[in-house]
Amino acid sequence: MLDVNDAAGKTIKKEIRWLPQHVNCKPEPLVEKNMTVRSQTILSRPKWSSNRALMKSMGYSDYDMEKPLIGIANSWNTIVPGHYNLRQVADYVRQGIYQAGGTPVEFGVLAGCDGVATGHEGNRYILPTRDLICMSVEAMVEAHKLDAVVLLGSCDKIVPGMLMAAARLDIPAILMVGGPSEGGCEYDGRSTDITTMLEGLGMLTSGRLSEEEFSELEDKVMPTCGSCSFLGTANTMCCISEGLGLSLPGSATIPAVYSARLRISQEAGRRIVEMVHEGLTSRKIINRKGIENAIRLSSALGGSTNIALHLPAIAHEAGVEITMQEMDKLFNSTPHVARIYPAAPANVPQFHGAGGVPAVIKEIITLMHADAMTVTGKTHAENISGVRDGDRSIIRSLDDPWSVDGGLAVLSGNLAPDTAITKPGAVHSSMRTFTGSARCFDGEEEANQAILDGKIQEGDVVVIRYEGPRGGPGMREMVSAMKMLYGRGLALKTALITDGRFSGTNNGCFVGHISPEAAAGGPLAIVQDGDQITIDMTARNLHLHVSDEEIKARLATWSRPQPKYTTGLLGLYSQLAESADKGAVLRIGK
Repeated sequence: MLDVNDAAGKTIKKEIRWLPQHVNCKPEPLVEKNMTVRSQTILSRPKWSSNRALMKSMGYSDYDMEKPLIGIANSWNTIVPGHYNLRQVADYVRQGIYQAGGTPVEFGVLAGCDGVATGHEGNRYILPTRDLICMSVEAMVEAHKLDAVVLLGSCDKIVPGMLMAAARLDIPAILMVGGPSEGGCEYDGRSTDITTMLEGLGMLTSGRLSEEEFSELEDKVMPTCGSCSFLGTANTMCCISEGLGLSLPGSATIPAVYSARLRISQEAGRRIVEMVHEGLTSRKIINRKGIENAIRLSSALGGSTNIALHLPAIAHEAGVEITMQEMDKLFNSTPHVARIYPAAPANVPQFHGAGGVPAVIKEIITLMHADAMTVTGKTHAENISGVRDGDRSIIRSLDDPWSVDGGLAVLSGNLAPDTAITKPGAVHSSMRTFTGSARCFDGEEEANQAILDGKIQEGDVVVIRYEGPRGGPGMREMVSAMKMLYGRGLALKTALITDGRFSGTNNGCFVGHISPEAAAGGPLAIVQDGDQITIDMTARNLHLHVSDEEIKARLATWSRPQPKYTTGLLGLYSQLAESADKGAVLRIGK
């Protein structure tokens, strides 16, 4: 009841009744007539009233269906630490979408953990999930004609898969990550992380660490959820999304447990609705300018070698072909200005405190396409206006870099005719040229056991082959081998080369992505124990000290191995995956 005045000015009691929304409550249209809103093509009456009924069965109203439908592609689960907080992140993205006049619709996306999968057969599945993630986002967005999508992911193959989907779909899209974990206890001169356990295993087996110390590390190396705190592939790709322009400035490195992570997630929800109104779609951002900016940023950061797989794949989905030679020119002309573990003790949360990606972009903006568009609706040059200099103990200026050479490098030579990739930024200067004797292993497990058994000696070049995209299949990471070499005190005395790949946390002397891979008949297949191999990162060369005639003779007697898998996901992947130098993209109908 409410007190109101009648016509004579007398106060009377009057009952106020709130009508249900569907009774004489037609909502004001929130979609502008000149907007391209895909969802309206399958929600308009009367033709699509069946679809409206399906939406109403879940509680959506006429009012909701008058607004743009914004997908939230959420890879939340409780087995991947980097994704453990994405349910809460999604809540704040949803709030922002509502605030800006959109209707959020959330769906799940698979996500695997490289860390949990490392060192066993499960790691073969991780790279193939990149394409499954891309396809699942594509399928959900297209099947339901969503108007835009906010992509929630944090880890190694999830972020690349989502960026590939954004490029493929060409609708408004923003990547919002869950943020890095905090660093663990201090040990061996730096904050620990999950890779400390692999280093510790080498120390344990060599008698350099007690069982009690090893067990204590297990409890302290990763104190919070979030993507692993070092600059591995996960955090590299999150940072690169900012350089690409598909993430809000500063969002990549906010730690998972900070309240700022929730506020910027809400901001992303508001911004994605604005992008629908502006018609700002992903390929206006993910184009050649954006890809080249991302490559330069990865070199300035000294990021993971896996970007040599992921950026070509993202570019491919956007209709941009980028070669390894083009990438190397950008690497080589972009100084290494930010040092983060494994190149230095600082972890990603410390890098965030030092200024993060915006501070790095400020330093290298003269090398970038400053006019490239970003999800803010502004260019990179506009985004960094007012950004302060970074902490010089972590982020240096372009005039005073940590290294004039980039943090990443592409090698070629008679052992890698179609190139290979390495990371000088994480290699001690004394090891950037290394010659040693080959110790050959036809798979990761065999090599790992030899390292633990003390069979690898100073001066050896560990050769791990048949681990490429097709031969693996799945191109496993050789992170365990490198970490155990470190733990046994061999990081500055040995090298490792492979047609597999590495974690962004690896340091020491290593070369991966050797192409053609051994299973395709690349020269790596015919290396023999005792052969001399030279890795020269300065000259960009990987050389087997065997004559061309001898290489040809050995290849003539080499037999292609039988596929390890002929059914299921890995059987399919081994048939469709391209070479590592092509980004291991799936080629259908070739």
